[in-house]
Amino acid sequence: MGHRKKEAPRRGSLGLRPRKRAARIVPRVRRWPEVSVPKPVLLGFMGYKAGMTHAIIVDDRPNSMTYGREVFAPLTVVEAPPMIVLAVRGYTIDQGRLVTAGDVWRSPLESLVKLAEEYSERIIVNRDANEIVRGYLKGLRKKLPSLVKEEANGRYGYKFIEGNWERDLEQLLSMNLADLRVIASTIPILTGIGKKAPDILEVRIGGGSIDDRVKYAKEIIGGYVTVRDTLMYTKYVDVIAVTKGKGFQGVVKRFGVKELPRWHKHRKGSRKVASRSPAMGTISPVPQAGQTGFHRRTDYNKRIIAIGDNGLEVTPSGGFPGYGLVRTQYVVLYGTLPGPRKRQLILRYPIRPPTWIPEDYPRIVYLSLSSKVSG
Repeated sequence: MGHRKKEAPRRGSLGLRPRKRAARIVPRVRRWPEVSVPKPVLLGFMGYKAGMTHAIIVDDRPNSMTYGREVFAPLTVVEAPPMIVLAVRGYTIDQGRLVTAGDVWRSPLESLVKLAEEYSERIIVNRDANEIVRGYLKGLRKKLPSLVKEEANGRYGYKFIEGNWERDLEQLLSMNLADLRVIASTIPILTGIGKKAPDILEVRIGGGSIDDRVKYAKEIIGGYVTVRDTLMYTKYVDVIAVTKGKGFQGVVKRFGVKELPRWHKHRKGSRKVASRSPAMGTISPVPQAGQTGFHRRTDYNKRIIAIGDNGLEVTPSGGFPGYGLVRTQYVVLYGTLPGPRKRQLILRYPIRPPTWIPEDYPRIVYLSLSSKVSG
């Protein structure tokens, strides 16, 4: 009796080439959408993937066969602490493309101290306000050494270098700007992922006229924004992240190539492609072994199920495996998201939104908070 042939799972076609490692852990957003919202708002926010759970929600899709019924929903929890706005960057149009006109940086120390005092009063953070500020500045110095310097006699040990930001900002905004963006950073020390160095992200300001965006940029520079204020005008987001790395893999796992029969003596190996002739390579690409995972990917139109301020509301018993407690604000999205736990996720306004947009978040009947640790 011959050996039973093993069927390999389908893992995608030959698209998305080249499948190489991502250039950086925090992906660059290549495109920003045009949105019609009443007020200017940031079009993206960064969070950290905590883990998955499940819930029973009421289906509110009008054309669904289960409309009005309670359905099972797999959910992913993303912890999203406030983001500090470090700078404003303007763009002009030169020969049909956007060109940087300049950027203005402002010290976030005043708003950071206020934010740290607010969070230090919460039991879930369990850190002193000075420790939060000192840890953030120490981590920011690793990313922006020219803007943060050590100060021996200072209160926090570090100082943010800034010039006359008000004059520079007025000069930048007086130019004929075509686009306006901000440079923001996360505050990972407020979370439980165990790192201090913030992640830097450039986010576009959308909505309203360019004058409204200029006014909004003046208000938020040097301050902080929350995920609730950022995603208040959308019920769907695009998630941009780097997927879980799997190293160097063969064609069966990398492309889902069907495994060849094993009992023929005239063949050396079964987990490979049948032919790699030059003629085949010129007609169409041939699956080959190589890097699998750790690719930059975009997951479109992930529905927002809930946004909250107290992460303990969605933290299962014992915390998420490998992550712990969700200590700050959170976003609950429907389905799975790319990347392992603690991976940086960029939540962007949808670039190609669906035709049906819900008026509100779905009603959650039951949310599972049982332990996710198996065994």
